[in-house]
Amino acid sequence: MAADGDLKLGEGKGGIKKIMLLVIAVLVVLVFAAGAYFYFLGSQSLQSAGGEGTAASPGNGESSQPKGPEGNALYVALPRPFVFNVPGAARDRLVQIKVQLLVRGSNNETVALRHIPLIEASLVASFASANADELVTTTGKDALKNKALSDLQQALLEVAGSVVVEEVLFTSFVMQ
Repeated sequence: MAADGDLKLGEGKGGIKKIMLLVIAVLVVLVFAAGAYFYFLGSQSLQSAGGEGTAASPGNGESSQPKGPEGNALYVALPRPFVFNVPGAARDRLVQIKVQLLVRGSNNETVALRHIPLIEASLVASFASANADELVTTTGKDALKNKALSDLQQALLEVAGSVVVEEVLFTSFVMQ
């Protein structure tokens, strides 16, 4: 009888161990699922919600960051860097520029993505007028960026009927 009691007690402990392992496995799966959700979908839901609640003013509940008239700032990365030669007084130089565009609102983002070939052509035309001696200075880079922005806004205004791009950003600038 004692042997039967010990056997039942041993089976009970084995059953508890199995249940504990099962609960731990379920918790690990839930943690991974929540992590995957926030990694893949959480950043998109924060962008679509405008990040409300993260930068709220304590007094009136409005965001402390200024919003443009069309919506939140979104960045459109162009698929390829621009690589081109520029003439200089002493020698010609090779330049590589990676560009992202600042747009306001998802409508402008959609328009910009739809017109990537036009955007690339406009930027290539703007970059073709550059001079290596000017691009060595920060002022020259800023002047090139401003010229690219005005040319790009004009080209998109003719096609899309509105100003789509607010800013042209150089995320990488290499000159050899």
